[in-house]
Amino acid sequence: MAKQKQSRKQRDFYTTREAARVLDVSLTTVQLWVEAGVLPAWKTPGGHRRVSRAAVDALYSEQRSAAKARAGHLRVLVVEDEPVQRELYRLQFARWGLNLDVRLAENGFDGLVQVGRQVPDLVISDLDMPGMDGFRMIRHLLEHVPGISEVVVVTALTPEQIASRGGLPPEIPVYAKPIPFAALRSHIEGMLSRDRRAS
Repeated sequence: MAKQKQSRKQRDFYTTREAARVLDVSLTTVQLWVEAGVLPAWKTPGGHRRVSRAAVDALYSEQRSAAKARAGHLRVLVVEDEPVQRELYRLQFARWGLNLDVRLAENGFDGLVQVGRQVPDLVISDLDMPGMDGFRMIRHLLEHVPGISEVVVVTALTPEQIASRGGLPPEIPVYAKPIPFAALRSHIEGMLSRDRRAS
């Protein structure tokens, strides 16, 4: 009888490893989402995390629906700690009239939480931010989140300052502030054009 109750309970949760497998992300990403409250979880008396099965299944369904609805859309995540700069991005992207779904995050940790809700096609990130900076966030994305197509950096840091903080992969375009909207528009239009040809 006790065993039967236990197996019934087990259907209500995933281990963090199982949740990572279902959502096709790394274990670290699931742990970050748990800490950020994206996925409700609790600890067993032995200290192991259990993640709500309903929440994992709902997030999985959300991700699948978003992928189906995506055709012709480009999901863009902007990670920038300055509120005025975030607003500039939002206003400028809206003015272009392109088929963009734009989300904004104020630091690297917030960026990872947003990625947990929906993986973007393009991440545009600052580097020098409080809390988790752009360097750490970008490293995490490239190592642990499949499906990130492109990352672009827009920063006030000099190439020397970037190098002194560990540098960035060579395939990531780096633009100097002020925000180079003409270059970003060209990049985004190129991605939309490739997407149309592929579909």
